[in-house]
Amino acid sequence: MSNKQVEFTAPTAGERVDKAIVAEIGESLSRAQIQTLIADEQVTVNGKIVKANFKLKGGETIRVLIPVKEKAETVVAEAIPLKVIYEDDDLAVIEKPAGMTVHPGVQNETGTLVSAMLSRWPQVAAMNIEEKRAGIVHRLDKDTSGLIVVAKNDPARRKLMAQFQAHTIEKSYLALLERKPQTNVGKIDAPIARDPQNRKRMAVVRGGKNAITEFTILDDNFKHGQALVRLNILTGRTHQIRVHMAFIGCPVVGDRVYGFRKQRVGMKRHFLHAAELSFDQPTTGKRLSFTSPLPAGLQNILDKLKED
Repeated sequence: MSNKQVEFTAPTAGERVDKAIVAEIGESLSRAQIQTLIADEQVTVNGKIVKANFKLKGGETIRVLIPVKEKAETVVAEAIPLKVIYEDDDLAVIEKPAGMTVHPGVQNETGTLVSAMLSRWPQVAAMNIEEKRAGIVHRLDKDTSGLIVVAKNDPARRKLMAQFQAHTIEKSYLALLERKPQTNVGKIDAPIARDPQNRKRMAVVRGGKNAITEFTILDDNFKHGQALVRLNILTGRTHQIRVHMAFIGCPVVGDRVYGFRKQRVGMKRHFLHAAELSFDQPTTGKRLSFTSPLPAGLQNILDKLKED
């Protein structure tokens, strides 16, 4: 068994080292696993062994050695139908339905987009990345529908990821908010990290990762004061749109994590749809642009909420 090293800078002062590590890599390891690594002296702060309750001053270099199995866990290929709206030798653009998880996790080992990709394009399994993330260059939340681009080979994956990192990929979403924002057009620039009070959620946190969301109101003629907005995200943080909208007091309709405790609209998902996507084809450099209309279920919600 080999080790993988993760290194990052402590973002805030006063936080326990184990919680800081959970915030950084908590999607791949549980807090209990991280505390075991600390107890096994696999974590250093500025080169020194520490205990799990060590309080950070901010700015320290944290290194974590994570044991890696020599043979990665295999994802089962599943013949799940995909709505592919474009594909070439390098990539495919898919309309992901709400309810589908992008890649396998602790609670979603089957029925994922990756499982469907491995069945349709077996060559993605040969990528230089763990199989659970084969071909994935960005994500959509399980209950968010709409456009997602996936890579079919490793060079294309790396070039697409570079575009995301350079913010040259354009993504536009449609969301129905519980309240109308105070301005018709606005920008939210507020850092996001794991919620110190609930590590399963994200929150606007001082010292978190930079996060910027732009919004434009498209329609506010609904019975209970809701507003349909277009959102552009200039960064790609976990749950970014949902966290930012809740932060300004206008949560996404149907969002049971960040939204109203008592939902006013009966929905099995949140009202968030990835509607537009533009990027450069990784081999030719040609700009490709795609649009996706609202699913019928979301359009029906709008129609029912319209004022007479």
